[in-house]
Amino acid sequence: MIEAASEMHVEAARFQEEIKTHLGLRPSDLVFEYSSLDGKVRLDLITINPRHNQSFLFHSVTGVDKLDALRKMLDYVQHFKEKENSYTIQWVAKGDNKELHTSYFRAGNVMDALQKLYYGRDMNTITVFSVVLNPVS
Repeated sequence: MIEAASEMHVEAARFQEEIKTHLGLRPSDLVFEYSSLDGKVRLDLITINPRHNQSFLFHSVTGVDKLDALRKMLDYVQHFKEKENSYTIQWVAKGDNKELHTSYFRAGNVMDALQKLYYGRDMNTITVFSVVLNPVS
C-alpha cells in the first residue's frame, strides 16, 4: 500500500513537471489546486503573473482521481492553442494607482475568459476596460 502511494506521488510529480515544462513557466508561477467534487477530483491550474502579482485560472479539469486529473490537464496544455481562442483583457485592480494591466487568456468564449480573470476574487475588485478576441495567427 505504501509503495503504491509512493508510486502515485512520483507519477503526480512527473505530470506536474511536464505541465510546467510545456508551459515554460517558473515553478513559482504555477499552482496546482485540488478539491473534491461529487466524489471526483477537480484540478484548478492557476498562474501567477510576477509583474503584477495577480493570480488567474489557467484551466480546470475533473478526474476520477488526482492522476486522472493531471493526465487531463497535461493533454489540455499540449493542445489548448489549437482548440481555444485567444483573448486580451485590459483591466485595473481597485487601489492599484489606476495602472492599466494587460492579460492574455485562452478560452472557448468571452465569458470563459472573464471567469478566468475573476477566478477566486470578488468581481468588484477589478474593473475591466476591454476584452478583445485576438486574430488567429
